[in-house]
Amino acid sequence: MPIMAVLFLVACQPKVTYKSTDPNIKEKADEFIPFKLTTDLSVLSAKEKQMLPLLFEAAKIMDGLFWKQAWGDKQELLSNTPDENLRRFMMINYGPWERLNANQSFVEGIGEKPQGAQFYPKDMSKEEFEAFNDSKKSDLYTIIKRNDDRSLKVVPYSEAYKEELTKVSSLLKQAAELAEDEGLRNYLSLRAEALLSNDYLASDMAWMDMKTNTIDFVVGPIETYEDALYGSKAAFESYILIKDKEWSDKLTRFASLLPKLQESLPVDAEYKKEVPGTDSDLGAYDALYYAGDCNAGSKTIAINLPNDPQVHIEKGSRKLQLKNSMQAKFDNILVPISKVLIAPEQQKHVKFDAFFENTMFHEVAHGLGIKMTLDGNQSVREAMKETASSIEEAKADILGLYMVSKLAEMGELPNKDLMDNYVTFMAGIFRSVRFGAASAHGKANMMRFNYFQEKGAFSYNKETGYYTVDFDKMTDAMISLSEEILTMQGDGNYKKAKETLAKMGTIRPALQADLDRIAEAGIPRDIVFEQGPTVCGL
Repeated sequence: MPIMAVLFLVACQPKVTYKSTDPNIKEKADEFIPFKLTTDLSVLSAKEKQMLPLLFEAAKIMDGLFWKQAWGDKQELLSNTPDENLRRFMMINYGPWERLNANQSFVEGIGEKPQGAQFYPKDMSKEEFEAFNDSKKSDLYTIIKRNDDRSLKVVPYSEAYKEELTKVSSLLKQAAELAEDEGLRNYLSLRAEALLSNDYLASDMAWMDMKTNTIDFVVGPIETYEDALYGSKAAFESYILIKDKEWSDKLTRFASLLPKLQESLPVDAEYKKEVPGTDSDLGAYDALYYAGDCNAGSKTIAINLPNDPQVHIEKGSRKLQLKNSMQAKFDNILVPISKVLIAPEQQKHVKFDAFFENTMFHEVAHGLGIKMTLDGNQSVREAMKETASSIEEAKADILGLYMVSKLAEMGELPNKDLMDNYVTFMAGIFRSVRFGAASAHGKANMMRFNYFQEKGAFSYNKETGYYTVDFDKMTDAMISLSEEILTMQGDGNYKKAKETLAKMGTIRPALQADLDRIAEAGIPRDIVFEQGPTVCGL
């Protein structure tokens, strides 16, 4: 075909204009209340302040990479969306699917979100993937593409995203040169290499070894929630964090208790035979920046990393509590929800310290239990397949509460009123289930809510619309659910996990009516960040 004819055909193609399917798109976007990510930068040295612009730039690149993984061409989507409110909602969701509403499309002409996001060819069947013979096909840091002959091939992230990762690697090396803390300098240097080699183990170990750094920088392909097809592909994200040393010092004593907490788990000995590393770090931080996966939809308020089971066994994990984000959610969302749904006589038990503890020990609980199935043939994650993330989050939810009760029993939380943690935990379920039941966290939330309901852990007054926690039944339900999940994981019982999530991992009509009451009260669904160098005062 002549060149002029091709140009004429291109010019004549109608321009795509993206429009909302929801007339209330402004209200949906407004459900996310703005919150500025700032902290006291006077705690930083001159060189640490020089590092921050490099880290902000690297984080922005991670943000762009996640857009590629979740949707594709961000610029094409946004530039062809004239409605400002629709663009805002796209930015919150990193695409045209509503993450807190079962990934429903809110844009005309766009169908269901591919379960495998952009990690796999859209036309690839599970049968085709299972028949594909390549030992790296389920590797965390690879994508699956097609050859010219339509056969499948494995492409490592270091090749698929070479241009962006090379730039980030360079920025990390520059930041490492400015780092005065030896642990941070070593981590940044090794992470720079990992982005280009596709081997993250050494840098994960180095991240665990950091103890005295004030700046923390989480960067790379980390969580696997975006891959809803197999849960085996890691998504790009980044956090820039500043340590709150006063709060962190209060938490350090808990790390040494992890083996004792493991021994206390309410399950047979064989399901807790692994000894967690005691090199774990519990710390409180203020966040300056969220990028990529962690910024999509609901905002993370605590981190438990690395995810590598080998690191967990050898060194444990680091549990980072994001204090300023947590306080924003508590003040603007959790407290108002409790006034709508929690019995007035129990509202006094909704406290920030309990919210902080419940969240922190959720992260601690990820490091407990068992990482390899009892038969030793595979990891729990491999055995549980696509249910792995949901079951793991359900475990952390319930074991986190169990940990608080055990530490109180051990005298490590003096003057502890467990009703504060129980009622705050209950109110926290209502906050979290508003995120929907599509994500791993959402299914975990529903699983424990429905389980508690069946066990009578709380009562509901239809006339007043208030929930009341029953202390004894909540305690019994907490212990029995912990045992069920730990056993399920240790056995690698994929069949039971799938059946449990199908039965318990959904929002039932009565609960949906209460969630509607929360929405009608005008309570924000979540927060959206105003963030960046100018916001934090650089």
